[in-house]
Amino acid sequence: MGSEIVKALKSVSFSVEEGEFVTIMGSSGSGKTTLLNILGCLDKPTIGDYILDGVNIKKLSRNELARLRNEKIGFVFQAYNLLARTSARENVELPLLYNSSVSTKERHERSLKALESVKLENRLDHLPNQLSGGQQQRVAIARALVNEPVMILADEATGNLDSRTSYEIMALMQELNQKQGKTIVFVTHEPDIAAFSSRTITLKDGKVIKDTKNENVKSAKEVLMSLPNNDDY
Repeated sequence: MGSEIVKALKSVSFSVEEGEFVTIMGSSGSGKTTLLNILGCLDKPTIGDYILDGVNIKKLSRNELARLRNEKIGFVFQAYNLLARTSARENVELPLLYNSSVSTKERHERSLKALESVKLENRLDHLPNQLSGGQQQRVAIARALVNEPVMILADEATGNLDSRTSYEIMALMQELNQKQGKTIVFVTHEPDIAAFSSRTITLKDGKVIKDTKNENVKSAKEVLMSLPNNDDY
């Protein structure tokens, strides 16, 4: 910033193992966004290393980074980032269009499987404006799954949703983690959301101030079922 150097992250070091469900917490300005950009291979660290599935991203070119992102990471955003005039199925197929080794038939099959995994197989042809906020986020999660990534990276993925829908999305995340073994890194500022993960890393002023295992992981499905006037999940 002009002549002043601002270090967004300072001596941050941790590992995420295959099959973990980790939340990253911290107030605004704590370094969450910069860390997220590094984990998502959007930025490179100025010092130190980030190794994703055995690959050191520091050594990769911009094109190699883009390929790694597409093959290894599934992104889920707070604002869904769906194409407005495109059906749920076509939104999910989008990452596969950049993979020349995937045929049209396989693309259709994989998008259907991804939408089935988020319980939206009956909404294939719906446009985003024909879906609720929770359903749009499910489409975004299906899109993140379609390339069979090694890690799902979620950025405040419940931030635009009401409590009930947030718990539905977290129940889905827990199911993907527990039943399918998906590795999930979920950035949030909400402690009640972090309680659904097995480990929480807390940032403050660019440093990791806490890295704790959650001994009593809450079940989002049970919380959902306990809400009054609950519809069948």
